Amino acid sequence: MNEIDRAEAVRVTTLPNGLRVVSEAMPGLATAALGIWSGAGSRHEHAEEQGLAHLLEHMAFKGTARRSARQIAEEIEAVGGEVNAETNTEYTAYYSRVLGQDTGLALDILADILTEPTFDATELKREKGVILQEIGSYEDTPDEVVFDMFMETAYAGAPIGRRILGTPKTVKAQNSASMRNFMDRTYRTPSMVVSAAGAVHHEQIVEDVTRRFDGFGRESAPAAEPATYRGGDQRRMRKLEQSHVVFGFKGLSWRDPDHYAMHVFSNLLGGGMSSRLFQEVREKRGLCYEVYSFFSPFSDSGVFAIYGGTGDAQLADFTPVALDTLVEAAASPNEGEVARAKAQMKMSLLTALESPGRRAEQMARHMMAYGRVIPRIEIIQAIDAITVDDVRRVGQGLLTASPTVSAIGPIKKLMPFDAIAARLGAPQAPL
Repeated sequence: MNEIDRAEAVRVTTLPNGLRVVSEAMPGLATAALGIWSGAGSRHEHAEEQGLAHLLEHMAFKGTARRSARQIAEEIEAVGGEVNAETNTEYTAYYSRVLGQDTGLALDILADILTEPTFDATELKREKGVILQEIGSYEDTPDEVVFDMFMETAYAGAPIGRRILGTPKTVKAQNSASMRNFMDRTYRTPSMVVSAAGAVHHEQIVEDVTRRFDGFGRESAPAAEPATYRGGDQRRMRKLEQSHVVFGFKGLSWRDPDHYAMHVFSNLLGGGMSSRLFQEVREKRGLCYEVYSFFSPFSDSGVFAIYGGTGDAQLADFTPVALDTLVEAAASPNEGEVARAKAQMKMSLLTALESPGRRAEQMARHMMAYGRVIPRIEIIQAIDAITVDDVRRVGQGLLTASPTVSAIGPIKKLMPFDAIAARLGAPQAPL
């Protein structure tokens, strides 16, 4: 069944096996971005599989029944293209950028790695070693580790809170059988999307996809374990130059109509140089080099948080100032800053959509989250409709549940969890 979005050149075809193909021709472009998005991310792993979705990404271009790893690299680079992959909490993407005339080759390679992977034992051993090095390198990056600590604490015991990289133990335990079992269980056409943007022809892509994915995993994949936010506190003393701190809360899902308002609240609180956190914490008081807020929505939950990196001498002052700034922003957002935050949001959206790669990604995510591509004009109208009261409501709603605190570094002066919760007016003990 074909559907054409007349406001944009977006076309969607759902194949008989449930696989959805979405494309947008972007006039004037000579290049194309296309990819295959699978609704199988780290939260779909069993406990003993932790890191397996990411390992699959690493093995993506390491050989198929028809091509060796070298042949994959040589074929795509012979036409000036590139292929890559990424793993997220809720999906894994395999994508390519090529000239418009080479989309057939790119799609054939991407389909090949999903339908006929070999998982060669030598390549697998090598990539597991690479990932173990990646984990070690990651542990040396405290401003990234603190975010994994945050998710582990916010969703304690739940798959959505586990680290995407996995652990050395779970990565070492994987083999070709566990990888095939994971793919057989989770890579199902009803939860997969082929998305393309730029110099593309929808009918040709549909024809190629139909041929390459006929009979591929038609049954629906098992649902992921629900995300249950808990909140809590995790701290690691480490000898570092800075303390890295995250204060966070339960946010909203993609499907919540207020998620646009929460994005606006995040922008006005800590989304730019004019934001309250930047002005109050950095410009006025000089308490840190980097401070910002962020909102990460998932399909059934979400998190909202503040990050700051500050010195040992400034930590005692940084914490109450950042928390008070949050409480004040939630209580009294004003028209000017809401308007600025909305303008930032629209500019970011429209700038990103000028890139075929970002456009293909957004369309795939929309199809997976909503079952349709939301037109630009609809998104802009939703942002324009947000009021100060909407922003105040979502901001104050954040403070109704127990917070999550994660910190790493010289953190002796970090305020106790109960004191943080009390200053926010939130429950004083983890749920």
